[in-house]
Amino acid sequence: MIVSWNWLKDYVALDVEPAEVERRLMMAGLNHEGSESVGDDLAIDLEVTSNRPDCLGHVGVAREASVLFGKPLTIPEPAPSEGEATVADLVKVRIDCPGLCYRYTARVIRGVKIAPSPAWLSDRLQSLGIASINNVVDITNYVLMECGQPLHAFDLAKLGGQQIIVREANQDEEFLAIDHKTYALEPGMCVIADASRVVALGGVMGGADSEVSASTVDLLVEAAEFAPVSIRGTARKLNLHSPSSYRFERGLDPSGVDWASQRCSELILELAGGELAAGVIDVARERTKTKPVILRLAQLKRILGIDVPAEEVQRILIALGNEEVRADGASVEVIPPSWRRDLTREIDLVEEVARIHGYEKIPEDAAVPMCPSIRTDADRVQGKVRQVLTSSGFDEALTASVVSETWTKAFSPWTDAKPLKSYTPTLKGADRLRLSLIPSLLDVRRVNESVSNPVIELFETAKIYLPSDEELPIEQHTLGITSGEGYSSLKGVIEGLVTALNPSCAVEVSETNQPLLDTDRCCELRVNGQLLGFLGDVTAAALKSFKLRTPTTVAELSIAALGTIANLIPQHAPQSAFPAMSRDLNLIVDESLRWSDLANTVQKSAGGLLEAVTYQDVYRDAKRDGDGKKRLLFSITLRSAETTLTNEQADEIRDAIVAACGEQHSAALLV
Repeated sequence: MIVSWNWLKDYVALDVEPAEVERRLMMAGLNHEGSESVGDDLAIDLEVTSNRPDCLGHVGVAREASVLFGKPLTIPEPAPSEGEATVADLVKVRIDCPGLCYRYTARVIRGVKIAPSPAWLSDRLQSLGIASINNVVDITNYVLMECGQPLHAFDLAKLGGQQIIVREANQDEEFLAIDHKTYALEPGMCVIADASRVVALGGVMGGADSEVSASTVDLLVEAAEFAPVSIRGTARKLNLHSPSSYRFERGLDPSGVDWASQRCSELILELAGGELAAGVIDVARERTKTKPVILRLAQLKRILGIDVPAEEVQRILIALGNEEVRADGASVEVIPPSWRRDLTREIDLVEEVARIHGYEKIPEDAAVPMCPSIRTDADRVQGKVRQVLTSSGFDEALTASVVSETWTKAFSPWTDAKPLKSYTPTLKGADRLRLSLIPSLLDVRRVNESVSNPVIELFETAKIYLPSDEELPIEQHTLGITSGEGYSSLKGVIEGLVTALNPSCAVEVSETNQPLLDTDRCCELRVNGQLLGFLGDVTAAALKSFKLRTPTTVAELSIAALGTIANLIPQHAPQSAFPAMSRDLNLIVDESLRWSDLANTVQKSAGGLLEAVTYQDVYRDAKRDGDGKKRLLFSITLRSAETTLTNEQADEIRDAIVAACGEQHSAALLV
């Protein structure tokens, strides 16, 4: 927001240097970006946060300065003189989309004379970097920068049917803007139309067909209130941003609409002549009353660490425009002004008192009562998940929750229900709440491959949205992983994750059928009989559809399931001082036997001296072993906590393992 120093002093008599005003405004929340001399004026650039649209005009900034310096605020009270003709006889207004336009006001001025603006007006606009067009257009810009309320002046003679219809745009409806570019509109966009065509894009830009020109005689002055979300969406879709859209996106003062209309009309009568039709057409929805907010004075001491006198608190709040409802020695109750929609809670009033009273008045050693924060069990589980995966060489990704319908069909292991649809897509073509993290991670992998990143190991913890019979979907907290290291490697990472959360739990594997995953190298994961998730290699067809060049393995786990097994009490186990012994085994087994089943048998038959079972490889030789057979190569690690093991003891355990595998799986040891 560019503020003219000379203009600012019209509203508040400041007898200090501009640098002091800049400093105080900055300390109160309007960060000073810089200042530049423009003629005999000073243009002050202030950063206005999105919750303070009231400071997007000189009056709003002057109100802040008035409170900070204790100076009276002088705001013009427009009272334009009216003629005999009534506005209702000259033009009609109708709102067909009350959800997009909350209020529309129209005034008519006839017999104006379009001419260059006087020097004082053009100089004021020039100090803000706004070019002078003509007296009428300059006045609308002047009032915009004065109070922050956008306005628009139409050439009344160019409005077909002498009427205004505020409606939604039709699909592919075209609009020629005052920048002389044609835009294709779509439903959801608010347009201002006459009897036959669009004459303005509501809250964004006027149209070339009805703009004020040298031949204009009669005017229709528009002042309105539009839905911020609609304006923001329209401006982004069309890449058409303006000072008006910038302000409407943030939400304006509904009580300032008519003030701006009267102010604009008064200045037009003064500088362009003409006669103002009596009355105003004001079509608006019913406004809800602003709820009062209570500030307990004791909260100031608790939050800020200092006491602020009750009289000073009342002065600050009233000077900021709040209406006092009740005040006693313990609390103050006020109704926030219409231009401060951000004042809804007690803490908002605490912040107002702090910034006006002065943050610099709070000493560095102010005693603010503190209590230690406590991480929830869910946070601790998620922290452990991040620790294990980052330690394993994975990087954390962050993707959007809304995806394309194609992606929801690509992988949906948790539900067969159709995904929920979003009617305000964040990206083009992305209008479904995701049922899985895997498609998003595969797309991230594709992007990394396209820039030749050598290592692409990724994970993400986020919510997926599973439709249910209830009013709201099930928001399942999920862990998604994608790896290029292969099925066995990623399975080992998951087993390590489960062990880190609870050393007494083991991952159980069973068959599954997922279209995205290779039938021979995918599985369903369970822990303690509870569904944990899914793991598998991505099929060649799926790799092609996601435009991936290298083999990829994915896994998706329920973080809630991990939470049910997590032992969050730190565990300690003494380390053995004696060396380990290992034995390699090569068993001939049936082709249908899964490694997980064989590993379970090995663990149960080895006894308490077994430290680890490590899969090595699988090999097939039909000529030597017969059809339907395969060799499973693995190693066992043995260790005692009390003594050094002998070869005889190790061989005895190995023989027990071979015997158990032979009995349960018809396995034969290849010597």
